[in-house]
Amino acid sequence: MLHIKTPLILHLGLSTPTRRIWLKMENLQPSGSFKLRGMGFLCSQAKVQGKRRVVCPSGGNAGFATAIAAASLGLSACIVVPHTTPESTRARIRKTGAEVIVHGKVWDEANQRAIELSRGADTEYVPAFDHPVLWEGHSTLVDEVLEVCPQVDVIVTSVGGGGLLAGILTGLMRHGRTDCRIIACETEGAASFAAAMTAGHPVRLPRIDTVATSLGAAKVAAWPVQHLRDFPHQCVVLSDEDAIMGVVRFANDLRQLVEPACGVSLAVAYLDHPAIADAHDVVIVVCGGVSVSAQLVAGWARLSAGKAN
Repeated sequence: MLHIKTPLILHLGLSTPTRRIWLKMENLQPSGSFKLRGMGFLCSQAKVQGKRRVVCPSGGNAGFATAIAAASLGLSACIVVPHTTPESTRARIRKTGAEVIVHGKVWDEANQRAIELSRGADTEYVPAFDHPVLWEGHSTLVDEVLEVCPQVDVIVTSVGGGGLLAGILTGLMRHGRTDCRIIACETEGAASFAAAMTAGHPVRLPRIDTVATSLGAAKVAAWPVQHLRDFPHQCVVLSDEDAIMGVVRFANDLRQLVEPACGVSLAVAYLDHPAIADAHDVVIVVCGGVSVSAQLVAGWARLSAGKAN
């Protein structure tokens, strides 16, 4: 097991006498995000199967998690990132010993290059979000939540490509908890999952326009679109400003940094959003993110303060 068991903590400031807000602190994973659960599991299976190399297309978080997993297992890693991935994130991936290739303007183009580089018999392609082995790895998060809070009635999660959501659904199904309500959160410029739920199948967004770049999958995985309908659920689409507010408030409250892709889920609690109005025990998955810095958060805080004045 390459991931760690993360804390589930009660946020007293956001909780009320009738509703408790819990935070599943996946930002504390060695990779800085939940991604290590799935990437670690898939890379471990690849090692058992005799693979010697893994290739992962990523905007940052999946690639960093794959690179960490590969280094721990003695595998070589190639991470293909689009030009939008910050140099600071590329440098962090390189420090693990992984090769970083920059290709394409968007993740989809990086993904095509990664597929081309994965054709060797000794190489395993590690997708960023659309793979049942990844979902099985991510589902361990649910096991840990239910150990501490078996009465959870709402889980709030950010949705990019749908891998984390698929893992949550997989875990809840395994425990017979299809009664748990799911709040799927996105920003307005990257709401490909909400569009898929409306259409009844994945659709491709013509463009991604959001500060929450880790949510920037133009087309989501099909499995969570199909199976979310087995649960009570709601898609919540908030603004970039709301996502940044979630990041800034969380930094002030917990003295920890997360990406806007994570902030959009935290914003549901900070806004006292109607989606959780009738809930008793709400778990927010603090999915984390590596493409964030104190300087970025400070800048967002100043921008938010300026708009408020």
